[in-house]
Amino acid sequence: MVDNRTWADKIRALKEQKNAVILAHYYTRPEVQQVADFVGDSLALSQQAADTDADIIQFAGVHFMAETAKVLSPDKKVLIPDPEAGCSLADSCDAEAFRRFLEAHPDHIVVTYVNTSVEVKAMTDICCTSSNAVKVIRSLPADRKIIFAPDRNLGDYIKRVTGRNDIVLWDGACHVHENFSLEKLLALKKEHPGAKVLAHPECKKPVLMAADFVGSTAAIIDFVGTDGGREYLIATESGILFELREKYPDVNFIPVPPIDSTCGCNDCQYMKLVTLEKICRALETETPEVVIDEEIRRRAERSIRNMLALK
Repeated sequence: MVDNRTWADKIRALKEQKNAVILAHYYTRPEVQQVADFVGDSLALSQQAADTDADIIQFAGVHFMAETAKVLSPDKKVLIPDPEAGCSLADSCDAEAFRRFLEAHPDHIVVTYVNTSVEVKAMTDICCTSSNAVKVIRSLPADRKIIFAPDRNLGDYIKRVTGRNDIVLWDGACHVHENFSLEKLLALKKEHPGAKVLAHPECKKPVLMAADFVGSTAAIIDFVGTDGGREYLIATESGILFELREKYPDVNFIPVPPIDSTCGCNDCQYMKLVTLEKICRALETETPEVVIDEEIRRRAERSIRNMLALK
């Protein structure tokens, strides 16, 4: 049986041979993050995909992320280690159903989270990530109504923060962030009275109301660095714990339990499909490759570029 170190060595050799770059999300396995050239949240990964001079982009993440990389770098070969690595949030927004939804709400500015398919992005005016969603909404004209999709929890949070009650929300959600238990969070707070709660805005409102800080994965990591606390309760996907513990080894990070007590913490079942072996095989064979219809790609690119143009 091949161990992780051997797979990692093979991957590094293949990257050099093929001028490939590996982009990985914070929610992937620790060993995947270790072999990546760049680890980040969705916004940072989009920016990296747009700027890379590599010939091959190996996207260690879920399918919509690899699609975004291909949209921004159409001249690059974009690989995804496991095409089954989808996203429950993206899947909650079917493109044809979304088209009908837009027809029922004409004259709205369409804002969609990057956690959507390329077909949905092609119907979008401007994309956003959890890092810049509030900035995107605040950049839009006050006299225009807005459609926000697909995450109802993030959308509700944005409405509260911006005061934009004219936002119409699509009814989608992430299977990880929907599953955090407020009851168990409050119990943990009693056990750790000095700990601050850091939560991702895709969590339900009661969890966010109990949080000391709400932010994207990157924002949570940065907050710990400036806050100086010694203990935190983390309400987002468990993959972030690797980066947190690497950067702040003297700090205690406690994952908030899910409602379902049969599992110890909240894992994205799709992110965890990405393994070193699959990354290595994809680089060897240069498959599976992400291929997008050019007309759809161009329309989707406009919505992503509009987001990236925001300063």
